[in-house]
Amino acid sequence: MTKNAVHIVFSGGGTAGHLFPGLAVAERLAEAIPRARITFCGVGKPLERQSVAGAGFEYFTLPARPLPRGVGEAVAFVLEQFSSFVAAGRFLREERVDAVVGLGGYASVPMARAAIRRNVPLVLLEQNAVPGKATRWLAHGASLICTSFGQTRAKLRCRCPVRMTGNPIRRRFDCRRRLLSPIVEDAAILSATGVASYNPVEARRQLLVLGGSGGAHALNENVPPALYKVSRQLRGWRIVHQCGDSDLEATRALYRKFALDAAVEPFLDDVPATLAATDLAITRAGGSTLAELAAAGVPAVLVPYPYATDDHQAINARHYASGRGCITIDGRKLAGRLDDELAEKLCFLLANDDLRRRMSAAMRDLARPHAAEDVAELVWSIASSRSRPMETQLV
Repeated sequence: MTKNAVHIVFSGGGTAGHLFPGLAVAERLAEAIPRARITFCGVGKPLERQSVAGAGFEYFTLPARPLPRGVGEAVAFVLEQFSSFVAAGRFLREERVDAVVGLGGYASVPMARAAIRRNVPLVLLEQNAVPGKATRWLAHGASLICTSFGQTRAKLRCRCPVRMTGNPIRRRFDCRRRLLSPIVEDAAILSATGVASYNPVEARRQLLVLGGSGGAHALNENVPPALYKVSRQLRGWRIVHQCGDSDLEATRALYRKFALDAAVEPFLDDVPATLAATDLAITRAGGSTLAELAAAGVPAVLVPYPYATDDHQAINARHYASGRGCITIDGRKLAGRLDDELAEKLCFLLANDDLRRRMSAAMRDLARPHAAEDVAELVWSIASSRSRPMETQLV
C-alpha cells in the first residue's frame, strides 16, 4: 500500500453494464494519479474478479443480493445486508477510504450505505435514463450524482449536485471507426474478440447480436429465424452472436437448423474490437450498451427488455432512436411475432448501405467520448479534498 495515498473504492458490479463504466473511470484515475489507491468492491462474480484483476486493481468481496421477492427470502436478505453493512464500515475505517463511487445495482448498496453512515463522500453513477432503485435510494446521502441522460435529474430527490456527464466507456472504444469499409483488412481485430477466425473474402460486413453480458433469451430464440428469413440480404455478411452461458447450445442448434454460419459465443472477451468491425447490431437497450454503440458509431435495431425496472430500457431506446441512430422494436406492442418484425426491419437495413452510413454518423453524434475523463476529474476533486496532502488536480 502506498503511504498517504488517496483511496477510492468503486462499489458494485454484478453485470457488465454496471462494472465497465466504473473500470473506465478507474483506469483514467490510475493513469493521471499513479499514487492513488483504487479498490473494487463486488459480490464475487467471476466477471467482476477477472475484469478487475485484468485492469490491475484490488478487489474486495462483499455479499449482497437483490430485494427479496417473497416473505421467505426477507429474513436472509436482512441478515446479509446487515452483515455486509458492518463489514463495509470496518473496511472504510481500516483501509482509510477517501471516497466511494457507487456503480448502481444491488451490489453497490452495502458499501454505499456504509459510506453515508461514516460521512465518506459518495459519488453515484447512473447509466440509464430512469435512475435505478439503488440510485434513488442512496441519492439523499450522495455528494455528487453523474448521469448519462439529461432527463434523469428530474427523477431524483437529492440535495447534491447532479452532472450530466454521459456514460463512461473504456478507452479502446474509438469514435473514429471506419464507415462501412468494404473489407476489414486486419483479421487481428476479429481474432482478438475470442470468436472464430475471420475470413475477409467470405465476410465483407458484420452483424452483431448482443444481449448483454448474460445474453438475452428472446434474442437467442428469435434472431436466428429472423435471419433465415432475410438470408438473401445476408450474403456477404458475417454473424457474431453473444448469447450467454445458459442458451449457448440451444442458440447454436438454431443456427444449424437454419443453415446459417454464425460465430455463437457465451461472452465476447473484447467488445471494443468486435464493435470496431461491426456494421449493424441487434441489441437490448441498457445504458452502457448504447453508450458503447454510440462511441463505435454502430447503427442498431434495439429490442428493449420488456420487464426492465420502470421500463428504463424502452426510455433509453427512445432517446437514441430520436437521434436517428437506431430503430426500436417494442416487444410488448407487437401484433405478430418478434422474428417477423425483426426480419422486416433487417431486410430494409441490410440492403441499404447509405441509410446505415447515416445512422452510423447519427450514433457518433450521440456519443460522449470524454465521459470517463469528466467523471474521473469530479471523483478526484471530491476524494482529494478530504485526503492527506497530495496532488489536488487531475491532469
